[in-house]
Amino acid sequence: MNVLGNFCGQRDLRRLTTKDLSDHYDLDKVDVLVLFGGSIIEGGDLFAQAMRENIARHYVIVGGYGHTSERLFQEMAKETPELSQQKIHSEAELFAKYLKLKYDLTPDYLETRSTNCGNNITYLLELLKEHEIKTESILMIQDATMQRRMAATLKKYAPDNLFMLNYAAYHVSVIVENERLTFDQEPRGMWDIEHYLTLLMGEIPRLHDTPEGYGPKGKQFIAHVDMPAPVLAAYHALQADFPDSERKANPAFS
Repeated sequence: MNVLGNFCGQRDLRRLTTKDLSDHYDLDKVDVLVLFGGSIIEGGDLFAQAMRENIARHYVIVGGYGHTSERLFQEMAKETPELSQQKIHSEAELFAKYLKLKYDLTPDYLETRSTNCGNNITYLLELLKEHEIKTESILMIQDATMQRRMAATLKKYAPDNLFMLNYAAYHVSVIVENERLTFDQEPRGMWDIEHYLTLLMGEIPRLHDTPEGYGPKGKQFIAHVDMPAPVLAAYHALQADFPDSERKANPAFS
């Protein structure tokens, strides 16, 4: 699980700071910072941290209602019960209200129609074009299980000259404690261990560029992703132990 988590949860910066941007990429800011609503609550905290750091020129939250939304709304209700009393219909609206309530911060734009990784990206690009936002660099925060796929989706649809950086919403290690799998440290709003496993196991066949995958040789939803041998070996080992753990695509959100 840790091999898969480290692979899927891509981070291109050590920290979300302007100093790291400057030191490693010679950038004072990125043009756009995006939080995708499929993230756990910790993603909202990171987004707030980056806003306070003034890391970008524009701040966007993307997310309608998809396969992780119900669990996100449940976790947010535990964390901030006052939000559960409001009529909120999208992940982007939910995170925007969370940012306002907890940090008194407001993003520049919300995208509230998307239901999956593909239209997360296509609707984001439409929004940037509609508002005539010059975008030569973009930094993305997504749930760690889906970060690499989000990057591969953007790579497929974005202009070739777009400079892209990733910062997965969390990094966790799975350990064994009292003969049970658990997390070494649990981020805010973290999925339960079973759901985390299901998300990870669903990503590998999607990322793998085969006729069954989402890459150019398959459904052509994403750009090609190189799959390291240890990642595939870890996936097959988990598949043998947890044959029913792989998340299937929900046609309601296709």
